[in-house]
Amino acid sequence: MKIQIHSPSHYITDLRYPWSKHLTQWPPELFVEVARGIHRNVVRFISNKGRVYALKELMTPIARNEYNLLREMEEMGLPVVEPVGLVTNRDEGVSQARSSFSLVGDSMDMSNRALLVTHYLEGALPYRIIIQQGITMEQLGQMLDALVELLARLHLSGIYWGDCSLSNTLFRRDAGLMAAYLVDAETSEIYPTLSDGQRAYDLELAELNLAGDLMDLEAAEQLPAGSDPVELANSVVDRYNKLWRELTHDEIFEPEDQFKIEQRVRRLNDLGFDVEEMEITTVDDGQRVRMVPRVVEHWHHRRRLNSLTGLQVQENQARRLLNDLSRYKAFLAEHEGRDIPEPVAAYRWLSEVFNPSLQSISSDLKGSLDDAEVFHEILEHRWYLSQAAGRDVGQAAATEDYINTVMKRRKAGVFKAGDDPFVKTTKR
Repeated sequence: MKIQIHSPSHYITDLRYPWSKHLTQWPPELFVEVARGIHRNVVRFISNKGRVYALKELMTPIARNEYNLLREMEEMGLPVVEPVGLVTNRDEGVSQARSSFSLVGDSMDMSNRALLVTHYLEGALPYRIIIQQGITMEQLGQMLDALVELLARLHLSGIYWGDCSLSNTLFRRDAGLMAAYLVDAETSEIYPTLSDGQRAYDLELAELNLAGDLMDLEAAEQLPAGSDPVELANSVVDRYNKLWRELTHDEIFEPEDQFKIEQRVRRLNDLGFDVEEMEITTVDDGQRVRMVPRVVEHWHHRRRLNSLTGLQVQENQARRLLNDLSRYKAFLAEHEGRDIPEPVAAYRWLSEVFNPSLQSISSDLKGSLDDAEVFHEILEHRWYLSQAAGRDVGQAAATEDYINTVMKRRKAGVFKAGDDPFVKTTKR
């Protein structure tokens, strides 16, 4: 048996696990129950040293390819599940399992099977669980937007997904919106760049897969009333093309309108992308200027917030926290009658606003929400309270009211399940 570990922090070579056996032969007490989707392969979950891991049975060449692809995608900073390890050469006891399976491919040599190990993405859920517990048309649109952004990010990085679908994606809260993560890369391929034809075919497959996913939900009467699966799947193509055009199209304008360069960069930043390089050329004998964004990087707001505060959060969360940091910087400047440098304002915001707000909330009340999402909800609560009061109620008062009227009621089960679908994982 051979176990490759991608990160030394994930040491999962526990001898109590029968790594050489097929997952269906493992004792049930070794597994934990978590929110999970539908898988074409055998997938189980284990808990080790406070962390949860997903184990997936695959033929060795497929498992090794997916493991390497996930590592490359992670190094690119793309939103994918974290690859932890690969277990191969599992000869002991595996052959005895051969007669127990009727799945496609299990008639092959069972000694050539591997286990792909990934870190369970805490706070993220499969689409079926989110939708089954109740979802509005607006929330469904947010889910599709998140999937489109994920596909566009992959394509910008030269990655052909090959099986884009709701089923192969996990969704996580992101400042009231959703962030999508690739969870299955079995059919993916990496190229220096993707051709328009490769992108179009990947998008066509995504449309077909999404239509199937949504039709299944419609048959189970779990889609929002009045929604059409085919129209929703078609809308994904329109959403993708609109985003892709904004990210990549060249723009021609008059020389005196060079402010449009800054406008374009700001629009890209608002979408969560950085422009690392911009090509500017003259056309029409110098009468007009063409602008082409050449290199587009991901996570603009995440990187900026991290450089200022050290916080690691989602993209939309970072945008929201940066807005609050800017508000606090302006407040300090007005209150103290002097300009406050951004690094100083960031330090004071972290120590005087962000940390105190979260330190007053116990971990059992936070549930599955991470600190950035809790802070976002406090900001939302503060806004509504201030609107009702006709004045700014302040962070401390908003936090206290949020704990009493939202978090404690949520823990007590006062809210319906559909109001808060992102639930904690539980051990069986």
